[in-house]
Amino acid sequence: MQWATMFRKEMLESWRNKKWIWVPIVFIILAVMDPISTYYLPEIIQSAGGFPDGTVIELPDYAPAEIMMMSLSQYSTLGVLLVAFLAMNPIAGEKASGVSELILVKPVSYTNYITTKWASLIVLVGVSSTIGLFAGWYYTNILYGNLPFMTWAKGVLFYGLWFLLVISLAILFNTFVSKPGIVVFLTIVSVMLLSLLTQVIGHILTWSPGHLSTYVQELLRTNTISEKLLGTAFTSLALSILLVVLSVYSFRRKQNG
Repeated sequence: MQWATMFRKEMLESWRNKKWIWVPIVFIILAVMDPISTYYLPEIIQSAGGFPDGTVIELPDYAPAEIMMMSLSQYSTLGVLLVAFLAMNPIAGEKASGVSELILVKPVSYTNYITTKWASLIVLVGVSSTIGLFAGWYYTNILYGNLPFMTWAKGVLFYGLWFLLVISLAILFNTFVSKPGIVVFLTIVSVMLLSLLTQVIGHILTWSPGHLSTYVQELLRTNTISEKLLGTAFTSLALSILLVVLSVYSFRRKQNG
């Protein structure tokens, strides 16, 4: 009962802060930017001028799966940055302002306090990013050809585990420091290090979350869920749960220490 009440409070706060309006809009822009700009690139280049009359600019034919991966690549860069900024404040900001102390004066479970903030971020980012990718899928089907809906849906589901991991990392760093800017920095650095490590010894870390985008690309292209994708999904989910458990432990220790 307490958990549900606190979760509703977090969701209501997100609505009051207009996050349920601007976050989906940003994700939509990220998802449709590449499909639309790539399709109209020849016209854009020609309108810029500087070419002889009769010049024909031809671009390679892109498969629908390749176009969707362009949207996901935007999510992997700017999307991760957006998620880090969204997740920088829920605990660190309340610690800095003293709000968390006022809340925890009441008989509030540390586990409930951490997990409701984690879950509310997952819902906000999950719904918003899915709306964005749906817009990207819509324009992909119109401009480039058909990508089966179920193939798209499976790709979105598996890729969402990457955002889940980023949110879990940010929540953990929220319990370490009270400055939101440092939370963003630590989250981005951790994601970069994970990606770099995966590139360097990816042949060993075949189930590393850093491989998610690569395996999702294979899924979109072949409509086949590989064993490596399932293993990577399991690793990502397990790491996310472990990070949340560590977050509760760290927060409890900080409050009682």
